[in-house]
Amino acid sequence: MADAAAPVLCPDDILAYRHSRTRFVPGQGLLLDEAYRLAHLPLVSPDHPGVIPWREGRFYERGRHPRVVSLVLPIPQAALAAAPAYAALERDLREAPFARKIAWDVAARRGERLHATLCGSLAIGPDAVPTLTPEQQAGLAALGPVAVELRGLFSGNVNVGRLYLRVYPEARDGADVLAAIQRIMGRPETGLYVVGLHALTDDLDPAEAAGLAAMIDRWWDRPILRLTIDALWLLWATDDLVLDGGVLARVPLTMEAAHRD
Repeated sequence: MADAAAPVLCPDDILAYRHSRTRFVPGQGLLLDEAYRLAHLPLVSPDHPGVIPWREGRFYERGRHPRVVSLVLPIPQAALAAAPAYAALERDLREAPFARKIAWDVAARRGERLHATLCGSLAIGPDAVPTLTPEQQAGLAALGPVAVELRGLFSGNVNVGRLYLRVYPEARDGADVLAAIQRIMGRPETGLYVVGLHALTDDLDPAEAAGLAAMIDRWWDRPILRLTIDALWLLWATDDLVLDGGVLARVPLTMEAAHRD
């Protein structure tokens, strides 16, 4: 992986970030939503009274779920940590009015597995391993290296309580190259590729919510890091933070990488 020289990136109007962002209401706090309280809060603040331990017919129990394998875009921790803009963002977060409600230890525990999910739950079960067809493998390898840029900060309208970086993929002939990967895999195109960065441990009061909203606006168009990716990961996990998980295999995006693997 190396820094991309000057990729032509997809603009916001062909991606889903703007209409998927959290809607902050002036003068009101930010409440952790049900999805977050079921899947994430038990992992970062297990004794919080808002934790939903389980729900009948749902996938989660105390934030854990059966083993799943997904196809993801890997983000190298070392490159991110070395980026001056990322260091500035982290300083901004540590000085924010809601800093005490960030689970800093959780971010440190999952650093080697930073990623953006492209195709979730390709296989489910303790021994399940997804099999890519020869056509899928060839289609991915024919794409060549994919340039992306990370920007931040982002909070979505689902799993409210997670803070992310946004991935802006290169545009080829005006089209989103990560959407092409989803098509090759037979999955719906999402236009939404987020890298889980931090998790909140509690609701935000009005002043804290205003601070987060202002930070998201301030960082919206600021680039964090540019990368060129030549392989994806098949990543397994038994929780949505991938505290318990790992890389099953690399999936090459170039013929050369395919031959190496």
